[in-house]
Amino acid sequence: MNRDHLNNQLTLGVDTHLTSHVAVLIDNIGKVVDTQEFPVCYIGYEKLFNWAKSFGNIRQAGLEGTGTYGAGLCKFLEEKGLKVFEVNRPNRAKRRLRGKSDPTDAENAARSVLANESTAIPKSHDGIVEALRYLVVARKSAVKARTQAINQIRALLVTAPEQVRVACYVPSTRLCIAACKQIQSNDSDVRLRTLAAMLNLLADRWLRLTEELRLIGKRLTELTKSTACHLLEQFGVGPYVAATLMVTAGDNPTRLHKESSFAALCGVNPLEASSGKTQRHRLNRGGSRDANNALWTVALIRMRSDPRTRVYAAKRTAEGKSIKEIQRCLKRYIARELYPIMVSDLSILT
Repeated sequence: MNRDHLNNQLTLGVDTHLTSHVAVLIDNIGKVVDTQEFPVCYIGYEKLFNWAKSFGNIRQAGLEGTGTYGAGLCKFLEEKGLKVFEVNRPNRAKRRLRGKSDPTDAENAARSVLANESTAIPKSHDGIVEALRYLVVARKSAVKARTQAINQIRALLVTAPEQVRVACYVPSTRLCIAACKQIQSNDSDVRLRTLAAMLNLLADRWLRLTEELRLIGKRLTELTKSTACHLLEQFGVGPYVAATLMVTAGDNPTRLHKESSFAALCGVNPLEASSGKTQRHRLNRGGSRDANNALWTVALIRMRSDPRTRVYAAKRTAEGKSIKEIQRCLKRYIARELYPIMVSDLSILT
């Protein structure tokens, strides 16, 4: 192997998919060296790495979907000592100009890393926070399905016969479910028999999902108490909120470098929108919406019950701020307050 080959500094870009990954190598002046497709498995990762090394020294890599389809390859490359960066999809303007294809996306990923446009370090996905993510994902889907179940019950009851509607359509969800469970119809009318059967089925579904949520909540409480004890001590922070914020930060939250990065990740940092003599900021609609909602929950609880926050809210209201504007300010302050506590909790584990 000659010296030029060894000194050839290459950047790897990968467009990740469920069954295959498309990889592109570019040199240090941005010239495409080669393009290849590999299967998604350990052998495929080995082939991809050996293929890349055969062209020279791999300086860095940019991957799309490091938290989804590219998680396995990301971990493999990091174990090989390669510096991996997370790459967002290209902006729409560039995509309209260059078109859309897997090799093009992989090339764009490599170029964004080479140009230092993509500098985000991927989450490690290898610690207890990943276990919390499993619970958060399961809880979110169970809550959604349970809400759908009770909404479907109430939708059926709205058009149900008078005697069924009076017996079951009550404000309390649990009383409504109990009444639906008790409905029995031996009537010859197929409509009434079917209605009774579906109300029983939906009530059973709601009860099963409620039990699922109880078990998930119990496990979530156990894990957060062992991993985020100091975070849970903060006013308004419960197990689900703590888990959501930790999942957003990842097992390696120090990759964020500072609390403003965490605020941006949660979508609570105001963005500059100034022009000419007009100096202003606008709402950030990006970031993790789950984390944003978790911070909103903390802000709402504090506005109701925390004396310090209530004084602040009263002061800002006197200045003419709306409730939503006050909540946005509070979410930014809360992110600044909770980030170092969360990092401290996770550093104890590692």
